[in-house]
Amino acid sequence: MKPSLISLAIATFISGSLPATTWAAEDVAKAKQHQHQDAISIDYSKITTQLPRGVRPSHYDIALTPNAQAASFSGKAAITLSLLQASDSITLNATDLSFKRVRLIDLKTKAQFDDAKVTVNKEAQTASFHFSKALKKGEYKLELEYDGVIGTQAVGLFSLDYDSADGKQRALYTQFENSDARRVIPSWDEPIFKATFNLEVTVPSKQMAVSNMPVLSKTELGNGTSLVKFGTSPKMSTYLLFLSVGDFERATVMAEGTEIGVIAKRGSLDQARYVLEESKGILREFNDYFGTRYPLPKLDNVAAPGTSQFFSAMENWGAIFTFESSILLDPAISTHANKQLAFVTAAHETAHQWFGDLVTMQWWDDLWLNEGFASWMENRTMMRLHPEWLPEFNAIAVREQAIARDALATTHPVVQKIRTVDQASQAFDTITYQKGEAVIRMLENYVGADAWRDAVRAYMKKHAYSSTQSRDLWVQVEKAARKPIVAIAKDFTEQPGVPLIYVDDVACKNGQSIVSLRQGEFSKDIAGKKPLHWRVPVVAQIAGTKVVANTLVVNGKGSLQLPACGTVVVNAGQVGYYRTLYAPKVLAQLTQNFGQVAAIDQVGILSDNWSMGLAGQQPITAYLDLVKATPSQASVQVWGDIADVFVTLHGYLKGDPQRQQAFTHFALQRLSPLMQELGWQAKAGEADYVANFRSNLIGVLGALGEPGVLAEAKRRFEVMDTDPNAAPAALRLLILSIVAGNADQKTWDALHAKAHAEKSSLVRQSLYTLLASTNDKALAQQALDLALTDEPGLTNSAAMIRQVSANHADLAFDFAVANMDKVNERVDGTSRSRFFPALASASSDSKMIAKLNAYANAHLDPSARRELETVIAGISYRIKVKQERVPAIRAWLDSQAK
Repeated sequence: MKPSLISLAIATFISGSLPATTWAAEDVAKAKQHQHQDAISIDYSKITTQLPRGVRPSHYDIALTPNAQAASFSGKAAITLSLLQASDSITLNATDLSFKRVRLIDLKTKAQFDDAKVTVNKEAQTASFHFSKALKKGEYKLELEYDGVIGTQAVGLFSLDYDSADGKQRALYTQFENSDARRVIPSWDEPIFKATFNLEVTVPSKQMAVSNMPVLSKTELGNGTSLVKFGTSPKMSTYLLFLSVGDFERATVMAEGTEIGVIAKRGSLDQARYVLEESKGILREFNDYFGTRYPLPKLDNVAAPGTSQFFSAMENWGAIFTFESSILLDPAISTHANKQLAFVTAAHETAHQWFGDLVTMQWWDDLWLNEGFASWMENRTMMRLHPEWLPEFNAIAVREQAIARDALATTHPVVQKIRTVDQASQAFDTITYQKGEAVIRMLENYVGADAWRDAVRAYMKKHAYSSTQSRDLWVQVEKAARKPIVAIAKDFTEQPGVPLIYVDDVACKNGQSIVSLRQGEFSKDIAGKKPLHWRVPVVAQIAGTKVVANTLVVNGKGSLQLPACGTVVVNAGQVGYYRTLYAPKVLAQLTQNFGQVAAIDQVGILSDNWSMGLAGQQPITAYLDLVKATPSQASVQVWGDIADVFVTLHGYLKGDPQRQQAFTHFALQRLSPLMQELGWQAKAGEADYVANFRSNLIGVLGALGEPGVLAEAKRRFEVMDTDPNAAPAALRLLILSIVAGNADQKTWDALHAKAHAEKSSLVRQSLYTLLASTNDKALAQQALDLALTDEPGLTNSAAMIRQVSANHADLAFDFAVANMDKVNERVDGTSRSRFFPALASASSDSKMIAKLNAYANAHLDPSARRELETVIAGISYRIKVKQERVPAIRAWLDSQAK
């Protein structure tokens, strides 16, 4: 799952209600070669569970009949299972299902048991079937008939409505991760219970049905409906099963012996051409890297209108689900950044076809094995297929997101203890994704890329079609690397927090640089915290040279010797997961020679000094001095990082107009020359990443209130409907966002009219979100009121409320709590405990903390408060920064004016 593609061959576009090919039995058999046996032996008794361990399913036959208009479905399930011990009851997961018939068949004696009493535990999300006499150990088939509901949010089986040339349309999709297959299929809905699935569905004959496996047959039933049967799935966890039904089109290409497809609502298929073509290279890369070929006969990517506040795509095996905004490219608004998003989304979810689908974590404690690796693979794949995008800078941004979260007292280890469904939902967070990715990058660098790849290949081969824990991976890495790695890996994944590497001294002796190192811990909100201990791989380099050395800092101390003297950069290449704090004299030399430092390290050094300045671990003015030392000709990635910090600094000075104006003057002195050089229009032959920087820079200057940018955005907005050159796709939404942020009532009404009239679901979704980005409080209230109407669409409403909260946290939070029932209808049911606290995440007001605690006491179970506690920690930290760091910024600004 992902939290919010070119080839010489030409794609063959195929429309209709069936996939492009009817599959022969030998094609489908490709996916089933290992499905009836465990690759390894698993001790089920040691895995966390919410179900009795006395039953183990092996196969599901599922038949569903959805009624989209009535928002309900009927289902039949025949589950082949092993009863491991005598019992008079069977318990499985089921939520919002009503049972009409239960039958159990002893597969050995053919005896039937039809007298089951059904009890449902709504809180535990289980159903139990109690029989009048004890059942012996053995093999059984449990047959169930039941009814269920179709929701409007991305949980279980849900519907999405959209406009089309033929009027209003409704499509159906499933979203089962983490624990929502039980809303559609009575099942052992925990990841370790892998089984095979046969799925059939009765659907309108003119619509297309899509699942994990290809369609085997489609039979007309004579009443406007058809029975669609899919091939038998490989052995997999319940959360990976998928179904979608709607008025779709499908396009396909062949690559590596696999039919790759994209499926989109009718009329939007051309917008998927890019990701379809790129998927060929992605699949080829992964087949090679993992050493195990993709095992299914087809790999579809299903694009859906709408949005979720908590995920953009889901890795269902063979049928990836993705919201349109993360995968389709609309020529009216799509930018190069959208192309990159489409690529990394496809890469992330395709990587899951191995890490997550083929090999699955045993329980949600090790969710990072899925998400951290898929995140790491997406960036690695970009480096392989699109190095011109400079993805190494994206890797720093990922690390910074992780450290920002991990340095708070409310952090948790990468490998975490999960006990409830709510806790599992909250585990899809920055630590699981971004820290997991950053730690993998560091460990791969430590053991070497070849050894790491060999370990991954061995891991895949050994555990295919089975489930693992983190230690299973570390065993393979240590074996391939032939050097100790388990202890290092455990340090970074089984304890929380961020190492801090002190560079106490750099001494030049006999032509060598002797670097003295010490390990502490970087904490944002615990003063004087006793540091944990990590074994930290450290790399150092002489700036401007290829002279590099590395060491492992153990027991809190270490040293390096570089065979030359010069300006020393620690964490060279920025692959280490730690902060670096230079002694004052070492930092002074680094600042003086900052122009000699590689761009990747300039970004890392700036990030370290900004964060440590805010946390009070060094003067915050050290960052501003580095900015002054940054050459004007520095990389756009460096200036992009500085520009983003400028917006944050500008916000911290709110309420002090004199200093804020002084800072704006300083910021514009640094940034305006870059804008003058870039201009608003793309230049022939410029690098793709320059287009991203242009958009970012214009947005930052708009946020800083630069008069020229505000005037030009307004001018282009006023003529964009008559002058196509005024707002090219690369700038259209950017112009609208600047105008929306500064809108008056007349302008807001004009934007509202545009949103209401828009037919493209992608553009429409963006416009409604922009309506909620206004700085004006009265207009923000209008956006909130609009969000609770049917106009924006049920899945867009939550995005509007969240957008308002970015500028008006109190307004959005108070509104959402006051209208909780209506808001809950517009938020994914399993994620409400995250949505409401997140509305306060931009606040720096102590009164908000009291509001959050009152909300939690009234509405949250104590086990579901991680998001809330994290938001409160963030608010407290920003208050601390305003009180303790901003005075130093004011003094620095005063000194510059003298």
